[in-house]
Amino acid sequence: MNLHDIVLPITPATLWTATEMVTGFLGALFLGARFLPGLERAGYPQPDGVVKDYKLTGMTLFFVAHMVVGVMVFGFGISLTPVVMHFWSLFAVALAIAVLITAVLYFQGRRDGLGRSSSNVVQDLWLGNELNPTWLGVDLKMFMYQPSLIGANLLVVAFANAQHDLHGKITPQMACLLGFWWAYLFTHYVKEEFMLSTWDVIAEKFGFMLVWGDLVYVPFLYTLPCWWLVDEKVPFVAWQWGGLSLLCLASLWVFREANWQKERYKRTPNATIWGKKPELVGGRLLASGWWGIGRKINYTGEIGVYICFALTTGFEHAWPYLLPLSLIALLSQRAARDDKKCASKYGEVWTAYCARTRFRMIPFVY
Repeated sequence: MNLHDIVLPITPATLWTATEMVTGFLGALFLGARFLPGLERAGYPQPDGVVKDYKLTGMTLFFVAHMVVGVMVFGFGISLTPVVMHFWSLFAVALAIAVLITAVLYFQGRRDGLGRSSSNVVQDLWLGNELNPTWLGVDLKMFMYQPSLIGANLLVVAFANAQHDLHGKITPQMACLLGFWWAYLFTHYVKEEFMLSTWDVIAEKFGFMLVWGDLVYVPFLYTLPCWWLVDEKVPFVAWQWGGLSLLCLASLWVFREANWQKERYKRTPNATIWGKKPELVGGRLLASGWWGIGRKINYTGEIGVYICFALTTGFEHAWPYLLPLSLIALLSQRAARDDKKCASKYGEVWTAYCARTRFRMIPFVY
């Protein structure tokens, strides 16, 4: 028996079970975000000058999720394989909920007098009409990162559980993917406040584009390599999993450290970067550390991590590489879009910064 033998087609019964799974998961995370302790942090000025306060409960939810899963699996012997069995129904339910939330946000924005940002309803639904909606005291945009990332991690754990149930073991490459995901999430949550300085939080309105990305794109596409790992019977040897682990850690370091440097500078302008006083262009734009090497070098590190996810499957299958290829397309386009916005915002200072930091994402190439 292999993975495809146990994955169930979409039926009314599987949709009902998947609805219970998804709504229970979302509800538990929302209650945790509302009532569990978290770091209190001020955000950054929004386009209208308003500074919003946030309670960051990501790390709390991350560890609570691990404890709950650990007790279920090791304490009570509950298998997570049914999560994989209902994969396509979970996908359908997540998509439906993303559509529902988008509609609620749109009409809520209209009710609150936010109006439409354009004459095109489809565009307003896609991009949203409210910057930082809050439901029952929980900032919805920051909250949605939790089911997105923790949900993807739980799916990876479920696929590993399925491999063990089907074949009696977990291969080194599956163990690598589990480790990569744990490191990816831990380094995200250990300094979760860096998200408050990102373009998504500061300037992007919350519409279907971000809701779908959080509930559908990340959990279901980011776990794509798992489909080819479960039934893989030839294990990685030491040099394969060791070399891949080093590549992933190096990529993750570039990705996280670049974001942390920007956040550290914004919070404490006099803090040193790589042991030196920050170098600025025009007194405004950071050109020290990774930001003196590439204008979007954080995207480079992030893409490197996704390439490592795909590399756990080896080179026999092309489909797992849809994940890094899609991110290369999306982030390259976004880097170009961000360049245009920064050029409009900073003018000559941005021109000087581009002359100082010539490359967007890959030194000497792009």
